[in-house]
Amino acid sequence: MQIKKTGAATISVLALMTTWSGAAYAQSMDDLVAAATAEGQLTTIALPHDWCGYGALIDGFKAKYPGITVNELNPDAGSGDEIEAIKANKDNKGPQAPDVIDVGLGFGPQAKADGLLMPYKVSTWDEIPDSAKDADGAWYGDYYGVMSFEVNKDLVSDMPADWSDLAKPEYANAVALAGDPRSAAQAIMGVYAAGVAAGGMDGASAGEKGMAYFADLNKSGNFVPVIGKSASLAQGATPIVIRWDYLSLADRDSLAGNPPVETIVPASGVVAGIYIQGISAYAPHPNAAKLWMEYLYSDAGQLGWLAGYCHPIRFNALSAAGKIPQEMLDKLPPADNYAKAIFPSLDDQDAAKKVIADGWDATVGANVQ
Repeated sequence: MQIKKTGAATISVLALMTTWSGAAYAQSMDDLVAAATAEGQLTTIALPHDWCGYGALIDGFKAKYPGITVNELNPDAGSGDEIEAIKANKDNKGPQAPDVIDVGLGFGPQAKADGLLMPYKVSTWDEIPDSAKDADGAWYGDYYGVMSFEVNKDLVSDMPADWSDLAKPEYANAVALAGDPRSAAQAIMGVYAAGVAAGGMDGASAGEKGMAYFADLNKSGNFVPVIGKSASLAQGATPIVIRWDYLSLADRDSLAGNPPVETIVPASGVVAGIYIQGISAYAPHPNAAKLWMEYLYSDAGQLGWLAGYCHPIRFNALSAAGKIPQEMLDKLPPADNYAKAIFPSLDDQDAAKKVIADGWDATVGANVQ
């Protein structure tokens, strides 16, 4: 896969294909299981069951560790909401305090700087690329995908091939983001990708150009200020949703032709995004949180994400070891569909996030909810 640069240095795909040697950092699994079972609960947040195979992953965790109840908070929360949930529950050990978070890459460094994350290195730490993890173990990449157009084929007959196509009159009241771009990482990356397609050369300029693009879509009536998801796509409220490819591919399966779904990787502005895991520094159930991380970064957990069409961070290590079933590989889009993908640096993502979060209301004026 070739990588094109957009200003600041990108996260290299070569880095995603490399593993590092070294010691394992996890405590004894027997001791960890015992301690987590004694706590008896794990509280997650922002894990929709149709996102990246999380429904099956949560079920698998509960089956493997039946002594631990999984308390699921607000599945539709965005990355910003997850961070705020940690802040709001620093002194709360009750059911509203999350133990773990799954957020966009850009949210990790600031959460660490704010003292919100508990360092922990899973036993497969060496197979997580250095470029996708915090050296101290505060956060670490989990999976990645590319921004795509998810299209309801019953309502859209002429498939859009690129970002510029979404401005055509035939897509009136059709185009939605999969979140609030003032706080949700997925929506922020959607705006960023549009900005890259419009010529944005770094995080700030891509953010500005992306907002200008959506301002034009909003003025023309093509943009729908509704959080796009599987239900709104199927009901026709958001016939075209800008979202990660793995969510679109999962909808293709779950909707089973009702309606038929097309997943389109645009011809330009192909932006890949890494999400990260972290444990709250104030986790009421720290051992259950660590056990959850061990589960997610085990072979079974990584293949669980891949079953949900997310490329797990250990993908290349698993592939080199022959651990990925062929039938699973056969369900993935061809590798050349992703040949134009860029992996924005943390600096670019942070710059774009600030520009978009601060400027969306004034520039676009659409309250996405």
